[in-house]
Amino acid sequence: MFEKVLIANRGEIALRVLRACRELGVRTVAVYSSADADSAVVRLADEAVRIGPAEARRSYLNAAAIVEAARRTGAQAVHPGYGFLSEDADFAEICADNGLTFIGPPPSVMSALSDKATARAWMRRAGLPLPPGSVETLPTAQRAAEIAAEVGYPVIVKAAAGGGGRGMTVVHAPGDLPRAYARTRAAAQAAFGDDRVYVERYLTDARHVEVQVLCDGNGSGVHLGTRDCSVQRRHQKLVEEAPAPSLPAAVADSIARAALRGVLEVGFTGAGTVEFLVDDADRFHFLEINCRIQVEHPVTEMITGIDLVHEQLHIAAGVPLRMRQSDVRPHGVAVECRVNVEDPDRGFAPTPGRLDRFHPPGGPFTRVDTHGRPGYVVGPHYDSLLAKVAVWAPERELALDRLERALDEFDIGGPGVRTTIPFVRRVLDDAAFRKGHYSTGLVDRLLRAAAPADDAAAGAAAPTADGAVPSGPDQRRN
Repeated sequence: MFEKVLIANRGEIALRVLRACRELGVRTVAVYSSADADSAVVRLADEAVRIGPAEARRSYLNAAAIVEAARRTGAQAVHPGYGFLSEDADFAEICADNGLTFIGPPPSVMSALSDKATARAWMRRAGLPLPPGSVETLPTAQRAAEIAAEVGYPVIVKAAAGGGGRGMTVVHAPGDLPRAYARTRAAAQAAFGDDRVYVERYLTDARHVEVQVLCDGNGSGVHLGTRDCSVQRRHQKLVEEAPAPSLPAAVADSIARAALRGVLEVGFTGAGTVEFLVDDADRFHFLEINCRIQVEHPVTEMITGIDLVHEQLHIAAGVPLRMRQSDVRPHGVAVECRVNVEDPDRGFAPTPGRLDRFHPPGGPFTRVDTHGRPGYVVGPHYDSLLAKVAVWAPERELALDRLERALDEFDIGGPGVRTTIPFVRRVLDDAAFRKGHYSTGLVDRLLRAAAPADDAAAGAAAPTADGAVPSGPDQRRN
């Protein structure tokens, strides 16, 4: 095992990694921007190094500053968390060139999987089903129109280098395709420096189901079952649960096996997530592979009893996978919601400010991952995720009731601060959601409906909730 690990992130995920390191007897180095000088991870780490000003481009995205901090403090490895540089193959390669272990897959694997067109081609060779559409990128609008005509509308134009819910345009009619094609290419070039796009059939009323995997450097791997992340806005998740509800056991098993087959085919190592869309006939289609720990990893930990960050550290240190598939025995149901400092009544606009009150919930089988505290100032510079509330119960109905109880206990307040907990309550009260029969269209349906007066009042009186759109462009998550 490593003696010292540098944590190249901030907020709740930095604390999560720090705690795992401490439990394994590993010393930690926190890096921080000037905006995070009084953060919890800085106070708790064995060492802390300021790497730049608040602007993420000059701090948490500054690979040179992070590597220099690791070299200066004698860290042996770098844990990137999620967002920022966590899926940056160039950063992983820079770490390797400087004798540092990047806690994640090899740079070559990350590079290939970050290109969605390449990832689709690999997964097709591995036998995973893809949504109808192009496997190769499309150099002209005419070719895009030909593919769209073949698969039928609506279609979605996607950037090959896209991520974090960006670089996607849904098209409902042929006349709208040329403009959408041009707009998506321009946006992709601006955001990712890569204007390649492809076209897929847009699956309406689909479910977003993902599979957690762990793979070591010896070609061994396991899957840890399914999660459902269909409750999302603009491709950003709000509520996640494990296992995916109302999914036939045979389908869930097929998805999980396909996911593991796909990652082993490409030589993946570490903790990753394979994402799928499941249509109303329970047919599943490969979407993408994430090469990092996911925001929603606590729900998988709660139903399996497996600490995913511990496993990341062991795998990166060269330890063979410490479990077989038969050792993975999911039990019960876990549900998580993200508590973001955002105002649902104003399009989920970020509402940064000082937290005069911050009292997380407690109680049995209730987990809160947060970096918040009374007096903490939520700034405008980064993603607005403040906390994650996850609960476990032996069956889903009790898990949902337990999450509602926990959210009722969560007290967050400060001048101008709003959260999306009132909106999450609307999700939990929705009849289709309660039955486990919902899709990625759920949030849009709720937003189209008039907000109940009592929810609006709750939002003003006790601001606390979860959201979907990052307040800053630099810590993308999904």
